[in-house]
Parts: sequence; C-alpha cells; structure tokens
Amino acid sequence: MAEIFFGLTDTGRQRTNNEDAFITEPVLNNRFLAACVIDGVGGYEGGEVAAAIAKESIINYFSVPSGAIVAMMQEAIVAANEKIYLEKKGNSRLSSMACVLTLALVDKEQNKIYYAHVGDTRLYLLRDGSLVKVTKDQSFVGFLEDAGRLSEEQAMAHPKRNEINKALGFESPLPNPSDYIETGESPFLPGDLILLCSDGLSDLVNRKEITDILTTNRSLQEKSKALIDAANNAGGKDNITVVLVQNVSKRVRLKATKPALTVKKKEQPLQEPDALKPQPIIVKAAAPQKGKNVYKRVSLVLLLLFLAAAAGLFWMFLQSKKQSEEHVGQLPEPNRKNTTELLLQDTLNNFSGDTLVLPNTQFGQTIYLTDTLFIHQDFLHIRGNGTTITADTALPSGQAIIYVSPSVSHVLFDSLRLKGVTLIVTPENKDGVYFQNVSFQHSSIRVAQKWAVNDTLFSGSMKGLQAPK
Repeated sequence: MAEIFFGLTDTGRQRTNNEDAFITEPVLNNRFLAACVIDGVGGYEGGEVAAAIAKESIINYFSVPSGAIVAMMQEAIVAANEKIYLEKKGNSRLSSMACVLTLALVDKEQNKIYYAHVGDTRLYLLRDGSLVKVTKDQSFVGFLEDAGRLSEEQAMAHPKRNEINKALGFESPLPNPSDYIETGESPFLPGDLILLCSDGLSDLVNRKEITDILTTNRSLQEKSKALIDAANNAGGKDNITVVLVQNVSKRVRLKATKPALTVKKKEQPLQEPDALKPQPIIVKAAAPQKGKNVYKRVSLVLLLLFLAAAAGLFWMFLQSKKQSEEHVGQLPEPNRKNTTELLLQDTLNNFSGDTLVLPNTQFGQTIYLTDTLFIHQDFLHIRGNGTTITADTALPSGQAIIYVSPSVSHVLFDSLRLKGVTLIVTPENKDGVYFQNVSFQHSSIRVAQKWAVNDTLFSGSMKGLQAPK
C-alpha cells in the first residue's frame, strides 16, 4: 500500500523539538486506511507527550471494529482526550499539555473518506486540479476566514492566528462531543488526493502554492518533501507535518462505439421553400446624430443625481451616528449588586486573550445581570458551552442589557442562552458581530433604535438578521 499514502514530519527552522505526530496505517481488519495529523499545542509544555498519547490511543482503539464508522471516530477522540487529561492531572510538569488533530478513515472499497477534527490542523481534498479545505479551523480567526470576513492572506498574518478554541486535554469530559468534534464524510473518487497537515504548513504556505505542488507529476514522497521545503523556505516557524493519500483506482471510462446506421434508398432532394432560401440583407441608414448640447444636458442631469445621492447617504450616516450617540447617552452608569456580574465585567475589561470560555470555576452555568454589561475588547470570542446569561429577577423592567461598544471590531457569541437580555449593537460595528448557536428567550438585538430579532435560535452575522415588520 506504500504507493497510495505517505507521511512526513519536520521540526522546522525555529523549534528545537517536534511536537507533531502522524498516523498512516491500515486499520479495522485492513478495510480502512487511517490517516491522521496530530499537533501538540504550540507554546504549551508537554505538547509532544499529548500528541504521542493521542496517536497511541487512536491506533489501539481501531484495533477492534465496533459500531458505525463516524461514531467510532468520535469515541476514539473522546478516549484520547480522557487519557491526555488524566496524564496531565497526574503530572504537574505536564499540567498545560494538549493537542489538536485531524483524522481520516479511507474506505478503499467504497471510495469514501470519513473524517473527524478538533482544532486547527486541516484536511484538504484535491480533485481535478482544484483544492478544497474540508475542515474548519476551530479558532476565531478561522471562523472569520470561513465567513469571508478575512482573506486567506489576512488570516495567515493575523497575530491571533494560533489561538484555538478547542483541543484535546483542555477539559474532561468533552462537552457535547458531537458538537465539539467536527465530523463528516465525502466521496473519494479515482484520481482524488487528500492532504492532512498541521498549521506549520497552512500558516506559511497558501492554497495556490499547495495546489501547485500537489498537481505536479511527482511521487507522494517528493510532494510531501516539497510541501515541507516550502514551509521552511517561508520561515519554518513551527513543526510541519503532512500526510498524503491518493486514490489510484482506474477511472471507469465507457468505450465509445459507432451508432448503427440504416441505409435508405436514395431519394430526390426536396425543393427548398422560398421562405427558407437565403434572403438579401438590407442595411438601413443610421439616423443622424443629435447635437453635442444633448450630451451636455444628460451629463449635467447625471452629475446632479450623483450629488443628490451622495448628500442623501451622508445625511443617513449622520442620522445613524446621532442615533447611536443618543442611545449610548441613555445608558446610565452601572450599579451592580451581583458579585458574579461584577467579576464577569472585570474579566471582560482586563481579558488579554481572544476566547473567554464559560462556564468555569468562577462563573456558574447561569449568570444573572442586574445592570448593563459592557463589551469593549476589540477582538473577542465568548464561548458559553450552554451558559445562560439572564436578567436578574430584581430588575423592574425584566430586561438586562449587553452593550457592544463601537470600538469592537469582531465579537462572536457562541453556544449561549440569552434570557431577558437586550443586546445593543451600534451601526458602526454591526458587521463585526457574529452568532453561533445562540438562543434568544424573551430577548432581542437592537441596532440603533430598531429591534432586529426576538425569541429564536440563531447562527450567522448581523447581516442575517431582519428587523420585524
């Protein structure tokens, strides 16, 4: 089977040890090929240990077939997470270790691939010269790139590119594994090629360069080395791991046959009707052009229309800004009575990362608001894992306020339940506010003075919200 898959890993040019690992071997009674790239989370002590534990755990799990393929892949990753978490709990030196991975099982008989993914390693599919990124990076920057808010170049250069939301070893048990672990399946047709890689490649080599290498007429080993060389030539800032699998089955081509012909007796040609005979083409003379003064009048009208439209847009901008400023002025100074709420606001004011995970030891499953909660941070992902933020029963209006400051450029509300909450977003930053599995219960979103959504489960950006009629 060596001709259909190959894996290669490299330390890179700026690291002293390699925290990556990979799997390329037949599993489940040799019916499937397991291909996996594992990346010990960069910057954490013990990443190399976490990657080794995950590799061994996954291989052992697939030694005995049991159940549906996707379910088995999820269970294998959950088991790896538990082993990493137990190891770090028993060894203080490894207390921060974790890893991310992308796992693919290739069904050689049915020409299919199944995949499971956690973190920012990647699975690509090359078909007919076109490279498609199959998995999604589980990071805020990756979310913005997949949503089209950041280009590939902007995402690759973003200072928070490597700050991930999910990994194995972060917590135990995994919260809702079916949501935590991205899974899927895809046809794997003759001639297709899949690439699994760590971010040491994807952070430094763009999709076009990867495609150019993969579409060359070289062996998998040569292509793997060329990909790693490209990442090293671009700086080699991280460990680099690639795994390639190709479907070498022959394409099924139908043999072309000549159609059967029936020989008929020679018949006299039909007379062509006069209506079908070629007719002479008559070219009419063009009408004389009008004077230049007509064009001057048209140009003047267009100029006036343009100026009027520009003035109207400017007036609308001023009105929107005025409404936003007036609304901000209506928010009173907070007078909090809830210690958890005070702690949350203090955390938001001083948080240095980009992903705030709830609940944790400081915040319970339900957070009660007695006053306005302000979000000022420029770039923030609030991952709730089902946390409820609700208005305190002491509020006379029954509504609490979460206010997103105009200075915020990107904020993602993820897996939260908002109950009795008004989320206020200003026109200046409405295109940078995103939602992922957010439940609104007796809650609303306001842009300036317009109510935008109420009592629904929503995922998407503010552009997907419509004001009620």
